[in-house]
Amino acid sequence: MTATPLLDFFRRGEVPHDVRLLAAQGVLAPRAHEQLGILVILADDRDADIRATALQTIDSIPLDSLQAYLGRADVSLAVREFFGDRGVFPSEIPVITSDDPLCEAPADPLDDAAELVAAVQADDGSTMLQKLQRMNVTERMKAAMRGSREMRAVLIRDPNKMVGAAVLSSPKVSESEIESFAKTATVSEDVLRTIGTHRPWLKNYGIVLALTRNPKTPLALSLGLLNRLNDRDVTNISLDRNVPDPLRVSARRKVVLGER
Repeated sequence: MTATPLLDFFRRGEVPHDVRLLAAQGVLAPRAHEQLGILVILADDRDADIRATALQTIDSIPLDSLQAYLGRADVSLAVREFFGDRGVFPSEIPVITSDDPLCEAPADPLDDAAELVAAVQADDGSTMLQKLQRMNVTERMKAAMRGSREMRAVLIRDPNKMVGAAVLSSPKVSESEIESFAKTATVSEDVLRTIGTHRPWLKNYGIVLALTRNPKTPLALSLGLLNRLNDRDVTNISLDRNVPDPLRVSARRKVVLGER
């Protein structure tokens, strides 16, 4: 099953209690594979209330929709085994191709993100940054996943890691935006590290180059990406005083010794 920054946070256990509780209700995940993956993780959460809520949400998923979804080729073995242990197996009929969430949360549904987005875009004399700063973490996460490109450009710099993960997990985020984030030295190292460890994005040469040239990118990551660059860009980095010295020295060595 496709990994996303948001799903990875839940896998690593780095999500605060209030966010996990909302996610257990089916809230926050904008796509089916994230929603189902997060619910399976939370069904084994250390908090009894979260475990019970996640299981209740799982039980609310229509059986035929769940069986059809489990038939997708990209569903992980762990998820299939989880539902197999519960007596739910993939359907033999054509599988679901849509990635819309499989269930709607009974409380605080993600759809109210539309109201949050409208409030941010309303002309009331406040700047977009001021309006977003007045929101709590879960509201900013919803805005990150459902909002505009301009809102994502602001929220990618949010000090809360979960908000940045929500931006990167948004179904609306484009590779051109990811490249723009990768060029920005004012985003956190966590955002740059997340971009640099997401394989589909690393197929885009512009993103690889932007990460390598960004002085904020963790050095171990930029050194590894250096090997993916063409000769001209390696030469440019060898002369770039804005990148860390070890990266510039490594690039210069490749230029001098022809280590390609």
